[in-house]
Parts: sequence; structure tokens; C-alpha cells
Amino acid sequence: MIITNAIPKRKGLSDLYIDGEFAIKIDTETFLVSKFSVGSQIDDQQLKELIESSNIKRAKEKALWLISYRDHSKKELESKVRNCSDKDSAKKAVEKLESVGLVDDEKFACNYAQQLLFVKHYSKKGAKYKLIEKGIDRDLADSVLEEIDFDSQEHIRIIIEQKYHNLSDEKTRRRAVSALQRKGYSWSDIKAVIDEFIEEEYYEE
Repeated sequence: MIITNAIPKRKGLSDLYIDGEFAIKIDTETFLVSKFSVGSQIDDQQLKELIESSNIKRAKEKALWLISYRDHSKKELESKVRNCSDKDSAKKAVEKLESVGLVDDEKFACNYAQQLLFVKHYSKKGAKYKLIEKGIDRDLADSVLEEIDFDSQEHIRIIIEQKYHNLSDEKTRRRAVSALQRKGYSWSDIKAVIDEFIEEEYYEE
């Protein structure tokens, strides 16, 4: 087989023609740095390897674009890259980024756990669920959360002070309890803090 033309198109791709017929779209830069050019002979195995290199490069560029906006876990990043790439290329691209430290599950888990606990005020149980949802291994999630000093009742107080007033009102109290349980707080901690607020409201009357 002979590469008879390579026509640059949009988005960094080129139309590759073999033996006078369109064969496939390929990453332009990958083709230019390869050992092939217009007029080169190429066999099936070489074409397959060229396509694989092109796919991995495109997947890597997508992954880099995604992590330029925010950190991702390895699993989360692979999943997003697969939306515009094949599974194998996405996996290899993310592994390349992991090998140079641009993808780090432990670092991601530590930073995300801090945000969940101290900005969004999830409980440790709720934060663990969110970490796992992002693709973090259960054992790593447990390990990261164990290292963080966290007072559940203090954060329940913060949530109530920010969003819920007059807990003596049953409707307000139910809304508060439901919201706190969705964040993973235990009933015993919720009840203890709500009782404190109700008692304060009673003495303020």
C-alpha cells in the first residue's frame, strides 16, 4: 500500500489517502513526526500502529484539556476521555499523564476531601461516598479521611446557622434533618445539635 495524499483538515486532523482512496482521519502532528510521508509504502500492521499512536495523542490532548480546568481522579478522567476516544487509547493516555504526576489519585482525594468537609460541609461518611463516586478506591478514601480532624457536630451547627432558623417549627426541623442526613450525618449527632438550638430558642423567647 502507498500513502498517496494527506490533506490537513480542521481540529488538527488530516485525511489520509492510501492507493488513491480515502482511508482514515488521523492526527496531523502524529503523521508529520512519523517515519511516513506522502509516497511512503505502509503495510496493515504499520497503519494499525500509526492509527493507535494518533488515537492515544488525541486522547492525551483531551485529558490535558480536562485537567487544565480542574483535577480529576484517574477513573473519572478515563471515563470522560472515552466519550471522544476508544477505551484502550483513553487508558493509555491517562496512564502517561499519571506516570509524569499530572494525575494523582491520592493528591486528588486529599484536596477533594478537604473541599467536601470544610466548604460543602459533608460528613465523613458523605465525603467518602462522594470520593468513591469520583473513582477513588475505598481504602484510599478511608485512609485520606482518617487523617483529617473533623468535628461532625460543629459542622452541623454551621449548616443550621447558615440555612435553618426557628427549629422549634416542625416543618423547618424536618427540612434540616433531611438535608443533614443527605450529607451523611448520623441521627444521634443531628438530634444532639438540634436539641441545643431548640433549647437556645426557648430561653431567648
